This record gives sequence, structure tokens and C-alpha cells, in this order.
Amino acid sequence: MWLWIVGIISFIVAVRTIYQRRSGVCPSKRLLDGKTAIVTGSSAGIGKETARDLARRGARVILACRNVAKAQRVADDIIGTTGNGQVYVKQLDTSDLSSVRRFAKDIIDTEKELHILVNNAGMAAPSDKKLTSDGLELTMATNHFGHFLLTNMLLGLLKKSAPSRVVNVSSDGHYFCRNLVTDDLNYEKRPYPGSLGSYGQTKLANVLFTVELAERMKDTGVTTNSLHPGCVDTEIFYKQGFKILGYMVGFLFKLMAKDEALGAQTSIHLAVSEEVENTSGEYFADCKISPRSDLAKDRGLAKKLWEVSETLVNLSQEDLNHGGK
Repeated sequence: MWLWIVGIISFIVAVRTIYQRRSGVCPSKRLLDGKTAIVTGSSAGIGKETARDLARRGARVILACRNVAKAQRVADDIIGTTGNGQVYVKQLDTSDLSSVRRFAKDIIDTEKELHILVNNAGMAAPSDKKLTSDGLELTMATNHFGHFLLTNMLLGLLKKSAPSRVVNVSSDGHYFCRNLVTDDLNYEKRPYPGSLGSYGQTKLANVLFTVELAERMKDTGVTTNSLHPGCVDTEIFYKQGFKILGYMVGFLFKLMAKDEALGAQTSIHLAVSEEVENTSGEYFADCKISPRSDLAKDRGLAKKLWEVSETLVNLSQEDLNHGGK
């Protein structure tokens, strides 16, 4: 029995060591003095560590989070560990379009420039279909629609501040989606596919949004890329959707996966590295361009998703005018 226990422990240690050693680390030493960055969902996980790194480089960092009290504790911690007092908290719930509009208008009214937008907020999908007050499927609203609306409303400010970057946190979970039905993103005509299917749809949407945004932002000085952070030990598994399975996966991740700081490296790389300053529309993992699914390469599908998203979030000329687009 003891040999089994020693063997299991040795296996876990070996997997964790090999995985972490092979993980990409952002090599850039670039400083961000005078730059402004927004990181959504930065009260925990890789968003928190992304914000910490940007603050350490001297950026003015806005933590855009649903839970303001929790985010303020994180902001205070970041200020304490980096010595950068320019770390602020603003309320944003990406599942609520009215919250997105309030946040975006506030940023436009109060910030003269915006150089980095990290669309990091996200959730695991629930086992059963849930709708938001806007009538959107909850996971898609949180992971895609909210960021789609936010980015569009801030494009004017991003273009005015160019060179600037939009970083979209996706994952290899986009491979779970084998067929994106753009005329039924809220599962009104077909059965809800459960946690993995719903989550996979949102992560594919993140990649396709990046593809189309890159096309629309050509020659503007705004670049955009999406990424897979890797297997990271965060609280996402314990929050929603996976129930017992979530705790089991979360426990395994705690034993063998990247920690939050290592999981944030590709987000940081895309936000700051000189290596990618002219790269746009790509998908990264471990700080380098990575393969993506065939659906994620479909330019026609990306364009269609954009058009449907415009309709479902009621993107108006007023929304766009707020940012001076």
C-alpha cells in the first residue's frame, strides 16, 4: 500500500514539475509608466495576477469587477506588493448589459487614454440553462456578449490612444464546440448542451471575436489576440456548473496545474511584449502562437458571430459614439 501511495505522490509531483517547467513565461521587461490598463474579472485568479504585473510595470490599472468589496481588497494588496498607488476598482458585471454600458460610459468620461484592455472575466457554465435579465444565456453573456459590447464601446478611446491592445482570454475549451449555431446562441431552438458544451461555445466565441476584431482594426494601431492560459489552479471550478465533478477537477488542478501567477503569463505577454506589437488576430498558449480548431479559423463564421452579437446586445450608434468611434 505504501508503495502505491509513494508512486501516486511521485507521479503528481512529476506531472506538476514537468508542466510548470514547460509553461511559457513572458520575457519582456517593458515598463508601462503613463499607460492605462483595464482588466476585467481581476478580483481573483489570473486576472488578479495580470493586474498585479501591469501595476508592477508602472501602469495605471483599473480592476473591473462584479464584487467591488472583494476587488478593493485585491487592489489594496496589489498596491502593497507593487508600491504603485494607481490601482483602482470600478464595478462591472459582464453578464448585465446595463452594467457594461454604465462602466464603459464612466471610463470614457473619466479616462483620457486606454492602452490595454484585458477581457478576462469568465465563468464555468451551469449544468442547466440560465438566462440573464437581458434574455441571454448566462455563460455566453458573461464570457462573450459583455466583452463584445464593452470592447465596441471603448474602441474609440483605444484608437485615440494607439498603439493599444485588446487581449481576450479564451481557452482550449473552444475545441468542445463542434458546431456554432449563430442563430441560436441562447439555446431557444435546440437543447442546452450542459456545462462543457455551453462553455465551449463561449470560448470559441472569444477566439472568433478576436479574428473579426483584428480584421476591423487593421491600420488603426489597435491589435487584438486571444489565448489559452493553460490548466490553472483558480476558483472557477468551485463557483458554478460542475458541482461534484468541479471539486474533483479543481482538486487535481490544485495538485498538478499552474498557479495563478504562471497562468497569467500569456495574458501579460500579449498585453506588454514587444514581440507581439504588430501581431493581431492570433491565438496563443504559453506565450507563443498555438493551433486552434477549424471552426476558430473560419472568417465567415467570425463575421456572422459579430453581426448576430451586434443584434443581441442591441449595439447602437449611441453606444459607439460614446467612445468617439
